[in-house]
Amino acid sequence: MKNNFFAMMSRMKLIERWSLMRNSSAENISEHSLEVSIIAHALAIISNERLGNNYNAERVALMAIYHDATEIITGDMPTPIKYYNSDIQDAFKAIENVTATKLLQMLPEDMRKHYELIFFPKEEEGYLLVLVKAADKLSALIKCIEERKAGNTEFKSAEISIRKILEEMDLPELKIFMEEFLPSYEKTLDELNI
Repeated sequence: MKNNFFAMMSRMKLIERWSLMRNSSAENISEHSLEVSIIAHALAIISNERLGNNYNAERVALMAIYHDATEIITGDMPTPIKYYNSDIQDAFKAIENVTATKLLQMLPEDMRKHYELIFFPKEEEGYLLVLVKAADKLSALIKCIEERKAGNTEFKSAEISIRKILEEMDLPELKIFMEEFLPSYEKTLDELNI
């Protein structure tokens, strides 16, 4: 099992998201993680530039890259099941922690400490995790928008519920991103090139 970490990470592209939904375009956790990383980085920059904070935007992006890495082993648990009640949420969090530890054990000893801080961030980095979570939800909303634009009504309810979750997060960085950048996801390629 030693030194298998990066080979395992390469399997992120094999884990499909939205498995219970009919998709017009498939999405795997590798693609999703890149998008979450890009958005989380942007949220941190918005927070720093517009709100006077001093978050490490590169660290946020790195945390986002690996935020779903445990799903290589657990698979992508459908949201209605994962968040059904607090007992299931707690059990799944425990499973994710065990899985993250197992993944870390696939690294050589001298590299583990660097990745432990990604999988198990320090308590004072809690707001960075909030930004990653917001980016994760934004990525899910973007998927819903893309599916709707492709004529797929399967994601209609998901889009409504994800928008509500994002609004309830009440994060100023998130609000700025949604006001300034989210409308562009409704545009066609020709409209984006103008």
